[in-house]
Amino acid sequence: MEHRDNATRPRPRPRHDPLAALRAPDDPPWDVYLTGPVFLDIIFTGLGSAPVRGTESWARGMGSSPGGVANMATALARLGLRTSLSAAFGDDHYGDYCWDALAQGEGIDLTPSRRVPGWHSPVTVSMAYEGERTMVSHAHEPPPAADAADPTDPTGATGPACRARAAVASLAPGIRDPWISAAARTGTRLFGDVGWDDTGRWDLDALPDLAHCEAFLPNAEEAMRYTRTDCPRAAAHALTERVPVAVVTLGAEGAYAVDGRTGETAEVPAIEVEALDPTGAGDVFVAGFVTGTLAGWPLADRVAFAGLTAALSVQDFGGSLSAPGWTEVAAWWRQVRGYGPQNPAALARYAFLDALEPPLPATARPWPLRRAVPTIGFRSTV
Repeated sequence: MEHRDNATRPRPRPRHDPLAALRAPDDPPWDVYLTGPVFLDIIFTGLGSAPVRGTESWARGMGSSPGGVANMATALARLGLRTSLSAAFGDDHYGDYCWDALAQGEGIDLTPSRRVPGWHSPVTVSMAYEGERTMVSHAHEPPPAADAADPTDPTGATGPACRARAAVASLAPGIRDPWISAAARTGTRLFGDVGWDDTGRWDLDALPDLAHCEAFLPNAEEAMRYTRTDCPRAAAHALTERVPVAVVTLGAEGAYAVDGRTGETAEVPAIEVEALDPTGAGDVFVAGFVTGTLAGWPLADRVAFAGLTAALSVQDFGGSLSAPGWTEVAAWWRQVRGYGPQNPAALARYAFLDALEPPLPATARPWPLRRAVPTIGFRSTV
C-alpha cells in the first residue's frame, strides 16, 4: 500500500481565511481532520421523473466528482479551513482522478491517505429528479493499513486527528473508532455526523463515540428516532443530555440548535432557492457549522451560515462539485441586499456577514454562480 505525500504540490490558497484572527505560531497544522471512504460520484440531473423499469431514461445534465467523505472535505477546504483527509484510494483511473481533484484542485492534505494496488475505487451513480435523488453504489472494503505503527495511522497519539483543531466523526451503531477517543484526549474538538440506522434499533447507547463529541448534527427523522420523540425541537433538547450542542436539520424548514451548556437555542428558516440536486447538502451544512464554531461565532450565526452554504450547494450538481466558497457567499449577500424591498428581520439574520474579519471578498460576479463541471475523459491539448 502506497502513501503519497502531496506536501510539495501547489495548493490553491483561499481568498478568505475565517480563522485568520485566531491563528498562532503553535497552532496545529490542520483545522479539520476527516476519515472515511471516497467514492467517484457520477451525477445525472434533469431527469423528468424516476427511472421506470424496462425503459431507458435520458438526463439533460451529467457531472462527475469525488464523493463520499470528499464532499465534506471539499466544503471545508472551500470555506478556507486547512483540511486533512485520511482515505483509501484505488490505483485505477478513478482513484487518480479523485486524488488529483482533491489534492491539486482543492488543496486538501492527503498525507494520511494511501493508494491501494489492485483495489478499484468505490462508485456511486446519483440521479436527481423532482427535488430528490436516487443512488446506486458499488464498493468493496479496502484491505487494512499495513500496521498500527505507521505514522499516518489515525489511532495513534500522534496521528493526524490529534494534530487538528477539530475533526468530523461519522458515527455508526455498535462501532467504536479508536482515533476518536485519541483525538478527544489531545483536545481536538469533535463534531458527530450520523447516517440512517440500518439495524432499526435507534439506540444512542450504541453510539459510544458520541460521548467524545462537542456537537451532534442529525436530521429531524434521525433525531426523533434516537430520542423517541415526535418533535425535532424536543429531540434537540433531549440530545443535549448526551452531547453539549445538538443541531437538528429540518429540511425545507431550516434547522434548530440547542447549546445544553448555556441553554441557548437558535432556529433559522431555510433559504428558498431553486434546487437542482440535493446531493451533499448535509455535508455542506456540517462544514458551515464547523467553520462558524472554530471562528467563535454565536450559535445563531453558525446555524444561519450552515443553512446558507447548504442552500447555495443545491443549486448546482451535487456533492463536492456544488460546495460553495466565500466568493459564492459574498455574491449571494450582495445580490439579496440589492434586490428590491426586503424583510428587515430576514436581512438582519445574515448581518453578521458584514462584520466578518477579514471581510468577505469583493466580487462583481452575479449570483447564482456556476462552477465548471469536470467530467472524466476530457484532456487538455494545451
